[in-house]
Amino acid sequence: MKFIIDAHGKKLGRVASEAAALLRGKGSSDFSRNELPDCAVEIMNASALSLSDKKRNETRYSRYSGYPGGRRETSMKEFIAKKGSGELLRKVILGMLPRNLLRAKLIKRLTVKG
Repeated sequence: MKFIIDAHGKKLGRVASEAAALLRGKGSSDFSRNELPDCAVEIMNASALSLSDKKRNETRYSRYSGYPGGRRETSMKEFIAKKGSGELLRKVILGMLPRNLLRAKLIKRLTVKG
């Protein structure tokens, strides 16, 4: 089953939580948490998300290389400028999926356009 979500004018978290629930197959009658559902999600108009200026400037994303002094931080504004709003949406949805062996397979069924 394929689901299409139009992100034009919607908030980032609302779109991401809806997509994460659909990817896991929560809406289907045969939902099982240990099986891969037959669902794919396509998100249209990712660049038209509704983001406030405060959220763009104050939200920070950090990563750590494991070495001393290896912590790097970027703001949401820098992240969007470098990688695009589609990759931001993919990162947020990935954070909402459970951290198990199905996570990599679930995120492959996500397509972000626009």
